[in-house]
Amino acid sequence: MTQTLDPITLAGAKSKGKRPWFLENPDVERVMNINLALIQEVAVMHERMDTIERLLERGETVSKASIDAFTPTKEEADERGLWMQEYIARIFRIIQQDREAIERGNEASSEDVAEEFATVD
Repeated sequence: MTQTLDPITLAGAKSKGKRPWFLENPDVERVMNINLALIQEVAVMHERMDTIERLLERGETVSKASIDAFTPTKEEADERGLWMQEYIARIFRIIQQDREAIERGNEASSEDVAEEFATVD
């Protein structure tokens, strides 16, 4: 008897044991995890679209099989790697900026500046 896998059931499967929380607020962590899953899906779609574009440029047939079988050249893989680094940098830009602000010391936020201008007569 052939057993089939149900991706919906697998996606909802829970690991054994208590779920570890890494952030103080579980709701914030849930939203972060949802966003990270979406970020991953966008990256996969970008890579598949890149594959389709490259197959079309080469004049090759575009099919699910040809997309799945595609192996990028070293140069193409390097381009994809650079895109991924830039993509991740854009996503986590706010965290990097916060870290840089801490390293520089106190500086006025945009809200502080706006409030200062609002009180000037």
